[in-house]
Amino acid sequence: MTSRSEGTEKALTETRSDVVVVGCGIAGLAAAVSALQGGASVTILERAPKEERGGQTRYTEAYLRMKSDTEVTDDFEDQFAQNAGGYLDPSLVHLASGARENWPALLKTLGFADPELVSAFAEAAGPTIQWLKSFGVRFDFLPTQFLTRSQPRLLPVGGGLALVEALASEAEKRNARFVYETAATSLIQDGTGKVIGVRAVGDDAAVQEFRANAVVLGCGGFEGNPEMLSRYMGPRSIFLRPVCRGGYYNKGEGVRMALDIGAAPCGDYGSYHAEPVDPRSGIAEPSVFIFSYGILVNQQGQRFTDEAPATIDACYERITREIFNQTNGIAYAVLDARHTRIPNYRLGLRTDQPPIDGRTLAELGPKLGIAPQALEATVAEYNRACRPAEFKPLALDGAATQGLVPRKSNWAYPIDEPPFHAYPVISSNVLTFGGLKVDRHARVLNQQGDPIPGLYAAGEVVGLYYKNYTGATSVLKGAVFGRFAGTDTAQRVQTAGSKS
Repeated sequence: MTSRSEGTEKALTETRSDVVVVGCGIAGLAAAVSALQGGASVTILERAPKEERGGQTRYTEAYLRMKSDTEVTDDFEDQFAQNAGGYLDPSLVHLASGARENWPALLKTLGFADPELVSAFAEAAGPTIQWLKSFGVRFDFLPTQFLTRSQPRLLPVGGGLALVEALASEAEKRNARFVYETAATSLIQDGTGKVIGVRAVGDDAAVQEFRANAVVLGCGGFEGNPEMLSRYMGPRSIFLRPVCRGGYYNKGEGVRMALDIGAAPCGDYGSYHAEPVDPRSGIAEPSVFIFSYGILVNQQGQRFTDEAPATIDACYERITREIFNQTNGIAYAVLDARHTRIPNYRLGLRTDQPPIDGRTLAELGPKLGIAPQALEATVAEYNRACRPAEFKPLALDGAATQGLVPRKSNWAYPIDEPPFHAYPVISSNVLTFGGLKVDRHARVLNQQGDPIPGLYAAGEVVGLYYKNYTGATSVLKGAVFGRFAGTDTAQRVQTAGSKS
């Protein structure tokens, strides 16, 4: 792609297309295919090599918060509303109930989950699933890693990889140009502020320019950028790691490039979607979701949280954040032999590593780096607080401890049946929450609340999450906002063509 001039100097390569899409995960591919369907020519930039294309989408099972393939769950918008921001100014939030065209600029750029945007997201989810099905993707309510759950999860058969391959194949059929092992570094604007392309770095650090009528940023968050993680989340971010290999490719350029030209930030920059994983494992998403049936202890051998306040799908993120706050960001799920009698209990264990076991707690403690006396004392205190109850592991049973701080609200059974098992657990960083403010067409807004001409964002680059992640919505968000962006860019190209 790069031509060389005299000696070792490299000439700047310039490529033109109607739309440039940065990123090849669900967000970028949905945008690319939508734009192609609208008649636009598309160039897709991907940092990874072809065999690893797809970002984090490639590695996820892609849970979708839907009660059918046409409707989101009943609590979809309520969950976003409950986690819309921090202590929002009620005088501003009140204005959000009025027509958007009457909103002041201050409200348009307010850092909160815009109810109009969430509503547009919910309305478009069903049609987007039908659109994905048109490319041969099948969906079903398959078994998940949650032994107990509060809401259904629709899954693509074949997981996120099936989405990547189906959309990439469609893009290839429609003659999209894929440029692999190339990372966007900055946006190009004309004299009026319109975005007309991106600069990127490819092979041998060669700088290239990709000119277009519109640019879609679908290149993920900053899970793989230690500088941004430390800047926004603080020094404890050293204890975080991406949930899968695809996260290491997410360096945050999409967010940074847009902020550099005046885009409005949105989403919780100091937070992320937390998932409990086994740090010994190198596979994608080696989750540990069975701690509800035992206790969690830190390196001092102390309990620090209620291990089962609700079904696992509804509480694991809050608990994982507590794990992150412990010494060295690690805890240990301690269980006895009772958990092995739970039907299909291995569904809650995606780690490929065996449990650390011991015939006694005194034997188990040193294997965890915990003083045996401390572990024995913690378990003894917990066991005394348990009350007789029938073991019912697949439904909330209300079997709670009494007089114990912190209490355990469900499945509080004594840990007294050897052999004893333990799994180390850390918090993985599934996706960062901080991103850009967009409208319902996925157009990036500036600090005055106006769309930046020619600039769009989709997927993790869009800031929509605060405090607690609304489960099973990230892949769906990428697909929906990718379609918004691709459709609008194609219309933009057609309008520009009719005027020329």
